[in-house]
Amino acid sequence: MKLRPKGQLTVPVEIREHLGLHEGDEVEFVVRGNAVQLVRVKSDRSHGRRAAARLRGRGSSGMSTDEIMELLRGEE
Repeated sequence: MKLRPKGQLTVPVEIREHLGLHEGDEVEFVVRGNAVQLVRVKSDRSHGRRAAARLRGRGSSGMSTDEIMELLRGEE
């Protein structure tokens, strides 16, 4: 792994998958002697809320809010 000019590192996909890291997740580096440990920062938001936040604004049903509410309520 190489340190980039602005001090950035790319975390290998295997490590991201093992830690369950996704774009936008926060991590911190913990120095232990001559080693550095990458630690995922615990968030108050649940996994479901993070997933919903990542998906927000990406889809379209083509229906108005009233049409969706009618569909959910079984109104015709």
